[in-house]
Amino acid sequence: MWILYAAASAVCAGVTTIFLKKGVHTTNTNIALALRTVVIFIFSIIIVLITGSHNQIYSIESKTLLFLILSGLSTGAGWYYYYKALQFGNVNKVSPLSKGSLVLTILLSFIFLHEEITANKMFGVIVITIGTYFMIDYKNKSEDTDNNKWIIYALLSLLFSALTPIFGKAGINNIESNLGSAVRTFVVVIAAWLIIFIKKDFKEFKNINKSEVKFIVFSGISGGSSWLLYYKALQTGITSAVAAIDKLSLLVAIILSYFIFDEKMNKKTILGLILILTGTIGLAVKI
Repeated sequence: MWILYAAASAVCAGVTTIFLKKGVHTTNTNIALALRTVVIFIFSIIIVLITGSHNQIYSIESKTLLFLILSGLSTGAGWYYYYKALQFGNVNKVSPLSKGSLVLTILLSFIFLHEEITANKMFGVIVITIGTYFMIDYKNKSEDTDNNKWIIYALLSLLFSALTPIFGKAGINNIESNLGSAVRTFVVVIAAWLIIFIKKDFKEFKNINKSEVKFIVFSGISGGSSWLLYYKALQTGITSAVAAIDKLSLLVAIILSYFIFDEKMNKKTILGLILILTGTIGLAVKI
């Protein structure tokens, strides 16, 4: 079942990327992140109440709580930089680079979770790395080539996204997955609103693009669904395999961006996408 949960999480995550792109076109990214996390938190609380797992909240061990907090902080940082990257770059370039976190996740799973690195995993890592290079190397002449901020933001998103499943796996073992996801989401909410306080972005609320708010809300709902499904899969599945299946959200995001944003790809980027998908599927399938 964890494979099905991970696959459903990937679909929701792919749809989330499209909503994010449409929701942060002009809206301040800090405001967008804060609003989105509130939606996700409300969504996760409803699920916790429905499942009755809120009764376990007082029995959470300190070690579990620590790793859930770390997972929440890394999640918030990952999404913050992903938002920034989407503001400056195309979905078909930002998404492949940020999804490259899978390679780092596998390495961290080996070091901290003692998950085996097989020849199959090594092959998948190499193929994904080559495919990612092909996709981000593509230069669209219509773009401002001097504006490469998205690369820095995408790399930072990659780093924190790789840490998220490691902390999540360590923190989800002794707690019901929906409750664990809600705790993590609460941490993200606190972090997101602290950023607004620190940067004094409250004045940006009056300038918010109302037509983009609905897409931010939609991204919160789809993102919340993805998180809940991801943590459910992570609870019983192999960390590196769950992360691999989740990265198939890239395919969903790029297909939708082609039809919605008219983001074209040439033969090189198509080859890169095929390589990434091949490597990802290879990592997700136990041979």
